[in-house]
Amino acid sequence: MMQKPGRLIGLGVGPGDPELITVKALRLLRESPVVAYFVAKGKKGNAFGIIEAHLQDAQTLLPLVYPVTTEALPAPLSYEQVISDFYDAAGEQLAAHLDAGRDVAVICEGDPFFYGSYMYLHDRLAERYDAEVVPGVCSMLGGASVLGAPLVYRNQSLSVLSGVLPHDELKRRLADADAAVIMKLGRNFPKVRQVLEELGLGERALYVERATMANQKIVPLDEVEPMSSPYFSLIIVPGERWQG
Repeated sequence: MMQKPGRLIGLGVGPGDPELITVKALRLLRESPVVAYFVAKGKKGNAFGIIEAHLQDAQTLLPLVYPVTTEALPAPLSYEQVISDFYDAAGEQLAAHLDAGRDVAVICEGDPFFYGSYMYLHDRLAERYDAEVVPGVCSMLGGASVLGAPLVYRNQSLSVLSGVLPHDELKRRLADADAAVIMKLGRNFPKVRQVLEELGLGERALYVERATMANQKIVPLDEVEPMSSPYFSLIIVPGERWQG
């Protein structure tokens, strides 16, 4: 009899605080024979740290080690091609377990479909296997909670922007926004801060690193050291307050 394939499960495990994982995500994590997680070379990874205490000895751990992160690559290598090849290979690693009938839970810091690496595996595998995605508390909402900053009031709209955007495009979108969250800062931080200052939003903007984690850092925008700004930091520009 033909082996029934396993199920692909994308598990959002929250922004960092281990208590922010959902009951459903925790149940599926414990039930999954294979647990896969993305990680940089030589590191354990934030997502793995969130769920490590809940793992069982019988589970197979499958680290998916990024070949590159943010470093520049020598020509003719291209980051886009290297990372695409990596996701192809990772997808086939998961497929081997799924074909053998084993469910695979891919854990994702924050939410799997909100800047989550899991989505690239989902794109490659969801048409071939049963797939379930469990949403998680994303970093944007974790950041708002620790900053004590309501994001949008009444009829306002929220823009989620990438700090990678070119200066003029970022400025245009921010100028049109009622409220905004800017992610993917890192090396882009000086540009983002300049745009905020040009728009007169510097005093309204709120900055947080590692939101909800034990080592979270909240500092005024003008005190941030650009080169130390990590990848998982964000700036929140709340909507104008409305007295309801």
